[in-house]
Amino acid sequence: MKESDKNLENLIDKIMAEEKLQSPSIDFTSKIMAKVLILEEKKQKTYKPLISKSVWVSIGIALALLVVYTSLFSVSESTLKIDEIGKLYSNKITSVFTGVHFSKNILYAILIIPFMVLVQVGVLKNYFDKKYQV
Repeated sequence: MKESDKNLENLIDKIMAEEKLQSPSIDFTSKIMAKVLILEEKKQKTYKPLISKSVWVSIGIALALLVVYTSLFSVSESTLKIDEIGKLYSNKITSVFTGVHFSKNILYAILIIPFMVLVQVGVLKNYFDKKYQV
């Protein structure tokens, strides 16, 4: 076995000596990098807002029309008796919550959690703005 291994190794050495070492072309790196850049450009995601500008415009127009409609065609307060309706609902709401008492910890949590959510929204918005920056 050892003699056949030596013969095989001599044969490989002869073949390797006859062959020239191949080297890439001069602009090989620039061609590869150009292809990589093209692939990265294809991968980039474009930012699309959840609500488009046309939807925001239509919402604004709808709100403006609602304000105009209520100001022009509003019913007089004497027929609605808004004060009586307000008192009726406020009495029902206060009667439901008369026996409920919150501890200080829960009150602090109720006050702090919305603040923390707003902070997180700001941080996440900045993160995604930087991520999808064109």
